[in-house]
Amino acid sequence: MSKTRSDVVAEGQRKGIYAGAATVGAVAAGIVIAPIAGAVVAVPALFLGYKWWKHRAENGIKF
Repeated sequence: MSKTRSDVVAEGQRKGIYAGAATVGAVAAGIVIAPIAGAVVAVPALFLGYKWWKHRAENGIKF
């Protein structure tokens, strides 16, 4: 069964929030703890951002 457009958009928004929160956490870790910690935390943020971008591209959602 395929998803409705509203389900796809809601999933995209959820993935975007996760990617944004991970990015904010990476920046905060880089500022508060150390730049090396920020770089380590940035890896999952990059992965989540890529998954969000790929989801939007596959489902034809404009940026």
